[in-house]
Amino acid sequence: MEVILKEDVLNLGYKDDVVNVKKGYARNYLIPQGKAVIATESAKKVLAEEQRQRAHKIAQIKADAQAVADKMEGVSLTIGAKTSSTGTIFGSVTNIQVADALAEQGFEIDRKLIVIKDPVKEVGNYTALVKLHKEISVEVPFEVVSE
Repeated sequence: MEVILKEDVLNLGYKDDVVNVKKGYARNYLIPQGKAVIATESAKKVLAEEQRQRAHKIAQIKADAQAVADKMEGVSLTIGAKTSSTGTIFGSVTNIQVADALAEQGFEIDRKLIVIKDPVKEVGNYTALVKLHKEISVEVPFEVVSE
């Protein structure tokens, strides 16, 4: 079943993408939650017209995201965590701590845009992927140290 996404859905697509999903997922989750609409011919025509009208605005948003990505290229973060004597962290470091560390550097990034692939449970060096735009993402290295 083809649907048009009204907002970004993790591991599925971005706003205004036409994606093919199973009928149950569309009817029971995406459509009732307001995250998607059924991709009929008329809905596709409306989407194409809206994208044509918003082309300039979308280009500006992409340029702003690229500017932020260029500023973030040289940034490396240090995150403190309480650890045991063996270097194991009590709990884990999540995207919330990375977002807070970026905010201290002057970058206001929503925590939902930050992806850490592997769980951070020990002291060491890691990287986080910051998705600023659907075509622009930047890897930010961060180091976890003992407090």
